[in-house]
Amino acid sequence: MKDYVIRATAGDGQVRAFVATTTNMVEEARRLHDTTKVATAALGRTITATSMMGLMMKNEGDKITVIIKGGGPIGSILATSNSKGIVKGYVENPYVEVPDYENGKLNVAAAVGTNGVVKVTKDLGLREPYNGAYPIVSGEIAEDLTHYFALSEQTPSIVALGVLTTGLHVEHAGGLIVQLMPDATEETISQLEQNISKLSSITTMMSEGKTPEDILSIVLDGLNPRILDEIEVGFECECSKERVKKVLIAIGKYELQAIIDEQQEAEIGCQFCSSKYKYTEEELREILNEM
Repeated sequence: MKDYVIRATAGDGQVRAFVATTTNMVEEARRLHDTTKVATAALGRTITATSMMGLMMKNEGDKITVIIKGGGPIGSILATSNSKGIVKGYVENPYVEVPDYENGKLNVAAAVGTNGVVKVTKDLGLREPYNGAYPIVSGEIAEDLTHYFALSEQTPSIVALGVLTTGLHVEHAGGLIVQLMPDATEETISQLEQNISKLSSITTMMSEGKTPEDILSIVLDGLNPRILDEIEVGFECECSKERVKKVLIAIGKYELQAIIDEQQEAEIGCQFCSSKYKYTEEELREILNEM
């Protein structure tokens, strides 16, 4: 099954919605970073939401980056998406372990922490990117992004995210973002609230075999939903040896010369996909000469 997001409108434009299935994307992140279950859940929720937020961007070259830093043992979570919903991300401590909730569910909030911020950067190709930082409210990520939309964009939103790992691998992952437009009537709001109150968790619905289209029909029941498009999404990193070379340039001539003198080679890893790039002494000297 492919990963995709459906983008829809309802209530004659009073509501917009994004519903995603991202199981492969989250499994790829888990595989690349060898994350524990709770780290997989935290990273999976974040990249799922960031992918949908990327699809809210208007221009092809636009990018969005979400950083969640809650002061917990997982450290920072970082995800970035382009306007096609292609995402990459990582957590600072992929091996984090915390006790589960008493009901057996993963305690993502304990890993993420509740004393920190959600930072969102939108790179719209302008001289300065848009930056916003908003307090974390729960550490469970969906509620934190709901809070972000309310404060940053003054857009009442419902964010639901889920990742289910029964064994080593990701069984199901997905999410939804439903937003009210400024002209939403009380009738539309009331209908949407009724629908949301009947909603099971994302992973429960996916485990029952429900598709994003099925979930959309439940969320927007009675509001005449209209699917605008279906976009295939995924986890992809565009790193290369040439791109990673910028890290060596950034450390400066003095430090690079020291590496050549002391180690005669260098290995640099990409944080997003864990790829490793080796540079021989000859390659390092070439970079130094270019500088």
